[in-house]
Amino acid sequence: MVTRIDDGRSEGTADGTAGDWRGVLEAVRAAVRDAGEQDPLDEAAQLRVKNHGLAGSTLWLAGEDGFAVAHDGGVDLAVAPAARGRGLGRELAAEALAGDAAVTAWSHNDHPAAAALAARHGLRRARELWVMRRPTSEPLPDLVVPDGVTVRGYRDDDRDEVLRVNGAAFAHHPEQGSLDAEGLAARMAEPWFDPAGLLVADSGDGLRGFHWTKQHSSDLGEVYVVAIDPAAQGQGLGRVLTLAGLEHLRGQGAAEVLLYVESDNAPAVHVYAGLGFTHADADTHVQYRRP
Repeated sequence: MVTRIDDGRSEGTADGTAGDWRGVLEAVRAAVRDAGEQDPLDEAAQLRVKNHGLAGSTLWLAGEDGFAVAHDGGVDLAVAPAARGRGLGRELAAEALAGDAAVTAWSHNDHPAAAALAARHGLRRARELWVMRRPTSEPLPDLVVPDGVTVRGYRDDDRDEVLRVNGAAFAHHPEQGSLDAEGLAARMAEPWFDPAGLLVADSGDGLRGFHWTKQHSSDLGEVYVVAIDPAAQGQGLGRVLTLAGLEHLRGQGAAEVLLYVESDNAPAVHVYAGLGFTHADADTHVQYRRP
């Protein structure tokens, strides 16, 4: 039986509340991660649930073994590995993907079951997001910063410039381009945030770009965001800032660094490949879309 919960309330329980829906989400997410798979909620969804609960969202629970959550035209669905093969994914998808309205859904690690569910509900394969990785033990090229630019750690008075550069650099990106002051503050409130790991290219009269690094664990780092002001493109700053971030992560003890990049972003893939990043087929996330 699938229970529907809107804004934290459900008609499926005696008192009209949803019970421990957060506990179910966390348990299913943990089971998926423990099986070596990608967390079924991306960072934006995690922060939304953490800071706003189910406001503006709808959640479906398949007992304590699976969930689907819909928000602003996107659906995230997961079934705990031990509970798969019992049709729970089909039941959740039948609720969350019902009808023919526009919707998107990510399949992390390009799971074949997700492809089957997508086809059943009229979603097509629309985007591929690659994970690329490199060990920090491999040597890095020399870091040469252009004249007139200083690469340094983030300061509080950089906030507006970081938002400006991010908005300009990702004006057409469906996720990163929507970052606002609230979203920036939410990410900076996370335990992993380190101002020294948000490296900015300061030209004296503003920022030309930034590289926000992320430390997932003591030995895993991420090229979290690299953004270059369009007015400063063509000066090699993307490579400079990426190198500066890699040096920072290596200095923090990371043994491996990963990054996410659109598979069809040939210039970015070329830069990252030239810095020693590689992509394996299993490290592919697929977005399905209807119509």
